[in-house]
Amino acid sequence: MYRGMSSCNTYSYGDALYWDSRYVQEAGSFDWYQRYSALRPFLRNYIPTSSRILMVGCGNAVMSEDMVNDGYEEIMNIDISLVVIDMMRKKHEHMHQLKYLQMDARDMSFFPDDSFDGVIDKGTLDSLLCGADAPISAARMLAEVCRLLKPGGIYMLITYGDPTVRMPHISRSVYNWKITLYIIPRPGFQKSTSSSTKTSYLEPVPLTENGVLPADFVLEDPDCHYIYVCRKVDETPSDLPSYPVTADRLRKVN
Repeated sequence: MYRGMSSCNTYSYGDALYWDSRYVQEAGSFDWYQRYSALRPFLRNYIPTSSRILMVGCGNAVMSEDMVNDGYEEIMNIDISLVVIDMMRKKHEHMHQLKYLQMDARDMSFFPDDSFDGVIDKGTLDSLLCGADAPISAARMLAEVCRLLKPGGIYMLITYGDPTVRMPHISRSVYNWKITLYIIPRPGFQKSTSSSTKTSYLEPVPLTENGVLPADFVLEDPDCHYIYVCRKVDETPSDLPSYPVTADRLRKVN
């Protein structure tokens, strides 16, 4: 999406009519943020190929197709746009590992509790945070994701949102998620030859007690993407840290 608040509010990213219109006008496929090849190490590490997976806001991306070609066995794809669901269902009608349903991620009551081993979100939470009633929409979606995850399951959020604007939403104790953060450069980013940083993007990034990046942490790519790996654990909510959504952070929900 777009990082700036003004750009974010220009679009109705949480509205089915916006996406229906967009998919009618735009042919072909498009992957937000990152392709599967870049995300593969994280997915393979946290979500086994035998997992039952939910792809929220699948759009017309080739992500699910690439995952099946790499051995993933069952992916349920949902999107708020019936237009794109019909397109993708027809495109992959001979790929039995992929299923498609028109559905709003804020209400996935069609599925029973503990239905999935993994939920993948590449830009859908970001879309809701650009729409009307953003904090409420985000909370509704995240509550549904948590309900649908089996104990030990993984919610993998790929987003442009840094911890100051995402942790207040995803770290609420009611979700019972243990969160690990990774930071990945945008596609095509070239590391500076003068850079002295030797840390691999495959290594998790530490967070402070307040759920933000350490003060001395340096982002090599200011337009990087953040991968939040949220594991549903069995501890009681009081055992897990929570970072409240304060008024100043609500003003930066994008």
